[in-house]
Amino acid sequence: MTLWKQISDYCASWCTGAIIIRMVSALIIGIVVGLDRGMKRRGAGIKTHTLVCLGSALVMLTGQFIYMTTNGSNYIDRLPAQVISGVGFLGVGTIIVTGRNQVRGLTTAASLWTCACLGLAVGIGFVDGALVTLLLVIFTLKVLSWVDEEIHKRSKVFDAYIEFDSNKGVSTFIGEMRKLKIKVVNFEIGKSKIKGEGPNAVATLEMEDARGRMELLNQLRTQDYVRYMEEL
Repeated sequence: MTLWKQISDYCASWCTGAIIIRMVSALIIGIVVGLDRGMKRRGAGIKTHTLVCLGSALVMLTGQFIYMTTNGSNYIDRLPAQVISGVGFLGVGTIIVTGRNQVRGLTTAASLWTCACLGLAVGIGFVDGALVTLLLVIFTLKVLSWVDEEIHKRSKVFDAYIEFDSNKGVSTFIGEMRKLKIKVVNFEIGKSKIKGEGPNAVATLEMEDARGRMELLNQLRTQDYVRYMEEL
């Protein structure tokens, strides 16, 4: 602990060695967080996260430099405040809504914002907090992703994308759900972009027992009025 405190105090000091350690720490943090997004082929990957983290660290260092060279006449939190709000615009660019009304990119946007905050932390020399937060971020992206998938599998409510052969198939589907005592929580219908094909829909369904979900999906796929169906 004594050694770690010495390292921590050195990182918080203002010298060339400490500045190098801070920037290298920002580089490593950006790479580690970006790896998860890159492996999942998201829009913002290793390079984007690394650049955001490095830029944020540099902004924090610049703010500290201005503060020290002006004898504290400037507020050190002005530049970081702009980074935290400004990164939001970058994150919004990664959020998209697909043709099936699925929202993609929320986790990537959140990881970009968090990466910016981590960069600000190491930029000011708060390496301890940044490393602890990095571990928690990796835990969130890796372990909690698995937990989220398991919860989704056991949920009684789920979304399904359906392509019907004709308009009549929509009413047939609704009637079938009533017979099976499955609640249609939400039903958004849309027109096919291909001429001559039937409508499509995104349905939110609620079952009494989640264990029968796969059986239900397989059963619906065999129906004549359903051309294509998948769980979202």
